[in-house]
Amino acid sequence: MKPARVIIMAVAVLAAGAAGYLAMSLTSPTVQVTQSSEPVIQQMASIDVLVAKTGMPVGGRLGEESMEWKGWPEEGMVEGLIRRDQRPDAMAELQGAVVRLPIFLGEPLRTEKIVDSSSRIMSSLLPAGKRAVATEISVATGAGGFILPNDRVDVIMVRRQTGAEGFITEVILANVRVLAIDQRIEEDAEGNRTAVGSTATLELTPEQTKIITVAQQMADRLTLALRSVADVQEPDNEGAKYLLSGEDGSTAIQVIRSGAVTNIGATN
Repeated sequence: MKPARVIIMAVAVLAAGAAGYLAMSLTSPTVQVTQSSEPVIQQMASIDVLVAKTGMPVGGRLGEESMEWKGWPEEGMVEGLIRRDQRPDAMAELQGAVVRLPIFLGEPLRTEKIVDSSSRIMSSLLPAGKRAVATEISVATGAGGFILPNDRVDVIMVRRQTGAEGFITEVILANVRVLAIDQRIEEDAEGNRTAVGSTATLELTPEQTKIITVAQQMADRLTLALRSVADVQEPDNEGAKYLLSGEDGSTAIQVIRSGAVTNIGATN
């Protein structure tokens, strides 16, 4: 075979191969491989603040078991919160501090709700211009032991009627706040244990303090009547001021004779 013919045949074969490769490239689909990317999650900046590990009533004391550091969103920071970056030793400093207002589980501790343990406890619970006065109570005179700190009560005085048989009952103070109850644990014959209050400390104005002091001298019994929580917003009254002047009675009093109750008008 002549060399020229061999060359021509080789060129033809190469041309046919190139044409076939181009045909296959044009007809086959193009597959693009893309690399998947994870969504970027940006963590919100937070600051450790001191929070309550358990609910705390008024008059309770803080301890290691009742508070802990928890992250709090930096954007939600407000004045009054106890921050770790500002008070790193706050847990040690607040050991034994007294709770002024109720604190709930998980609630950030605020300086307005607690009192330093070195301060006088009861005086720190009193608003300006108020007085704390204690009066003896029992299960019978303290609403069956259901009266607790921050409850509102009426103080009812029961005394013997002067110059006659029977008793007079009158509300000498209405809607006053209970600051504290001195409770003790008693156990009955069956082993059941109950909390019984022996003394109630009331929040009173100076005028009301005088009234209850006189009533304690006159009364055969002082009874606390528990009021609804809805009465918290109502103002407390000045009380039975006539006790301070020696006058007797309000517009209507109750006389109890042999178990019978009679409403009568008071004499002035």
